[in-house]
Amino acid sequence: MRIFYSDHFVLPLPPGHRFPMSKYARLRERVLAGPLAAGCSVPQAATDDEIALAHDRTYLGRVVAGTLSPGELRRIGFPWSPEMVERSRRSSGATIAAARAALADGVGVNLAGGTHHAFRDRGEGYCVFNDSAIAARVLQAEGRVRRVLVIDCDVHQGNGTASIFRDDPSVFTLSIHAANNFPFAKERSDLDVALPDGTGDRDYLEALERALADALARADAGLAFYLAGADPYRDDRLGRLALTKGGLAERDRLVLEACQRASLPVAVTMAGGYARDIEDTVDIHLATVMAAARV
Repeated sequence: MRIFYSDHFVLPLPPGHRFPMSKYARLRERVLAGPLAAGCSVPQAATDDEIALAHDRTYLGRVVAGTLSPGELRRIGFPWSPEMVERSRRSSGATIAAARAALADGVGVNLAGGTHHAFRDRGEGYCVFNDSAIAARVLQAEGRVRRVLVIDCDVHQGNGTASIFRDDPSVFTLSIHAANNFPFAKERSDLDVALPDGTGDRDYLEALERALADALARADAGLAFYLAGADPYRDDRLGRLALTKGGLAERDRLVLEACQRASLPVAVTMAGGYARDIEDTVDIHLATVMAAARV
């Protein structure tokens, strides 16, 4: 299994910023210290032409030039910097690489990614470019795959992904998320599963299993993107659901084995995770990587 990372392009964030950027470095360190290290590499950055397959060129140009308005930057949640641009390119490049690896090997992993709140013409919610949308469009343009399935298990709805692929029969979007969480104005995915606050392991897993069966039957896909957010965890600061680490591990198994049974290659991204103890987030992400390796 091949694993891609780009987290050494660290964003210069102000003191007290809520985004746990260090989770990526800690995850990378733990993966590189283990048996999967030989399969790890740094990807090429996504090019302008690749990004423009999913994003408006005017928006892309303003991100690169640093001419986004203060309001647009507030919506994204990061201050502009050259590092922000490069890291966003690299994260998208890692998902492209993971998707190509998945088609070759059955599964590929990006140790970041899952930036599903980025729309075609704007970013929000710590998301600048939508890496899953970019990678899907790149592989479609290369003729490697015709239809794609997005399995979004981040605790927040994948609103940007749903918007980009609205009315596009070649991409099926599934989002299972907390109903009362950000984004408060939801987009419409092909299949949305909105769960009440406090949903725990059993109810979540039952809902996910039903949704997976439905999505796999309807998508008729040749490639899946699995956004394996750590933020449904019960001690996540931004979550509202109540899954245990064991429940999240079972979630990973359900998704990955369902794709395996369907002979569906899957590119895995980490998406969100904001636990009060950052090591809990890293534990959950690492368990996802190890589950992917077992498949």
